[in-house]
Amino acid sequence: MSGNPGTKELPLRVAIVGSGPSGFYAAEALFGAEVEVQVDMYDRLPAPFGLVRYGVAPDHGKIKNVTKVYEKTASNPAFSFFGNVDVGSDITLDEMRQFYDAIVFASGAQTDRQLGIPGEDLLGSHAATEFVAWYNGHPDYVERTFNLSCETAVVIGIGNVAVDVARILSKTVDELKNTDISEHALNVLAESKIKNVHLIGRRGPAQAAFTPQELKELGELQDSEFVLDDPSLELNPESQAELDQPKASQARKLIKILTEFAQRPATAKSRRLVLHLLKSPIELVGDGRINEVVLEKNTLIGEPGKQKSRGTGETEHLDCGVLFRSVGYRGAPIPGVPFDEQWGIIPNEDGRVVEDGKPITGLYAAGWIKRGPSGIIGTNKPDSIATVKALLADMPSLEPSPKREKESVMAHLSSKGVKFVDYDAWKKIDAAEIARGEAKGKPREKFVTVDGMLAAAGL
Repeated sequence: MSGNPGTKELPLRVAIVGSGPSGFYAAEALFGAEVEVQVDMYDRLPAPFGLVRYGVAPDHGKIKNVTKVYEKTASNPAFSFFGNVDVGSDITLDEMRQFYDAIVFASGAQTDRQLGIPGEDLLGSHAATEFVAWYNGHPDYVERTFNLSCETAVVIGIGNVAVDVARILSKTVDELKNTDISEHALNVLAESKIKNVHLIGRRGPAQAAFTPQELKELGELQDSEFVLDDPSLELNPESQAELDQPKASQARKLIKILTEFAQRPATAKSRRLVLHLLKSPIELVGDGRINEVVLEKNTLIGEPGKQKSRGTGETEHLDCGVLFRSVGYRGAPIPGVPFDEQWGIIPNEDGRVVEDGKPITGLYAAGWIKRGPSGIIGTNKPDSIATVKALLADMPSLEPSPKREKESVMAHLSSKGVKFVDYDAWKKIDAAEIARGEAKGKPREKFVTVDGMLAAAGL
């Protein structure tokens, strides 16, 4: 087929693999460009929105309102959704190249990094991502079991996910029952015997990763008192130098809030959420099941802005019946697509997928699979815009795909027996979930199986 993609006669055909924030921001950027474009978005699950649906905590409903922006993008006549399609399995990369001029991989970082310490495989030791996906109703995790019959839980890490897990474990059922938390998780949390939650960070208060708003929430729990293991909040000179930088306004706010918490009088609340800083786990102990965490106290080394934690050799033992690690995440490889095992990303230069240092024509990456798991939802927007900018710059060199009708894709998937979910079918699932939630005083009650979603969609 002759001519360059991007004209009325030959619209640019783009597939986006992944329907989370980075995927939708890429689609929005494409529609905002001065080219004729058709966007087909793929997701392995029947429901779109990725991290917003299955990663954002149920008690952070306002954050989920960002889906209204994505819905506007999905309403574009040139947008199509193919849910319940596993790229690499249901449709291969070579097959996709028959239908698209360019493919953007925006598949996120679905797997977790491990601690790499003795005892990590003991029963009761979990990845925080599994727990989050479980209470958010992700079909892959609905059958997971978490024994919350113990008194003490330990969460390793102080990033967004770790703080979410600690907060959910510390909340009462009354604080959660009117959210979109999945019913199976609410039932288990209702029977929880956990009285103490320990949140462990390897560096100091000046390097804390959570936001001021998240930190404030920890001090506003109905029946859990937020305390600091070391209320002195002593800073080394390098950390003080970091705080003195003009760009450190958020860190200064965090220190101020932590100082206020440290000065609060004790309360009669029945649970405690304890923040430990400058500590790292070095061993999980137990006879088949975890019952103790060995922590090593840390010191900070390095110049301001580049400080790292180093163990001092001084240890302490902490009772623990269940542990959640949240120390980083990594992407999963897609068959046929280059993958960097060390960093857990698709290797790329400015969003262009590379192999052996050379860009592969027509393949791009955006979001966490491009740069690693950093930032918040909104961080993905400029990242996706940058990838789309590279794609548009490459348009003259893109080879037009031979099969350019959406019907060709649909026929191909149908021939392989794939029950794909289009956006209208997703709207049926969405309406059914909202109706299920209304009956329970919740914003929605998710279907937690693929079969349940497909049935709601009439497929």
